[in-house]
Amino acid sequence: MAAAAVCRRLGKLGFGNNNASTIRRGFSSAHSHGFPLDRNLLNPVRGCRGNSDLVKETGNHVFLVDTLALARRLEARGLPLDQAEAITAVITEVLNDSLENVAQSVVSKTEMEKNEMIQETNLCKFKSEIQSKQEHHFSLLQREAEKMENVIDKTTEKMQNDIDKTRTDLRHEIDKVNAGQRLDWNLEKGRIRDELTQQKADTTHLENKLDRETHALRAQLEAAKYDVTKYFVATSFSLCAVGLAVVRIFL
Repeated sequence: MAAAAVCRRLGKLGFGNNNASTIRRGFSSAHSHGFPLDRNLLNPVRGCRGNSDLVKETGNHVFLVDTLALARRLEARGLPLDQAEAITAVITEVLNDSLENVAQSVVSKTEMEKNEMIQETNLCKFKSEIQSKQEHHFSLLQREAEKMENVIDKTTEKMQNDIDKTRTDLRHEIDKVNAGQRLDWNLEKGRIRDELTQQKADTTHLENKLDRETHALRAQLEAAKYDVTKYFVATSFSLCAVGLAVVRIFL
């Protein structure tokens, strides 16, 4: 990957396709023959670790390799001096760019601590907001519960008063009905008693009348019996007298 970046950078600097191909083959050959440009040389981080004693600073650029030794090695491999120096400069620039990219992509410890503090602050703020909202919501629920409890107490008291009033009215109505029924019953008893007394008086009157009529009939029967007996005796005497007269006539 670093070799491809180097070839692209050399193309931008004016090296032809043939030179770029030559350089690519040179990298491949160097790698196959044990050339010192290993992965640590082309890797910014590993280069920093493996060649820390070769790091040099020139202005704002940091050289991760010994450029002079690298140029001499490239020249020893058959490359012209100007091309070797150009390749060394390009490799150094590519490594520096890679290191800058890595440094930009990696978050520093200070920034991490700052972000952690910001997150902790936001978390504490969020917790405080949640706790405040919970307390506010709990207070609202408590007020609503107290309000509902007051409403329930008032409703219960009103219902109890209504029940007591209804019970009193019902008892009054029951007493009134019982009193009315008792009065009606007493009136009915008096009416029945009067009717019984009247019926008894009528019965007594009828009995007396019947007794009088019975005595009168008995007296009439006695009188008729006496009359019949009297007429029978008179008739008997008359017949006897007529019989005696007839007997005397024929005798």
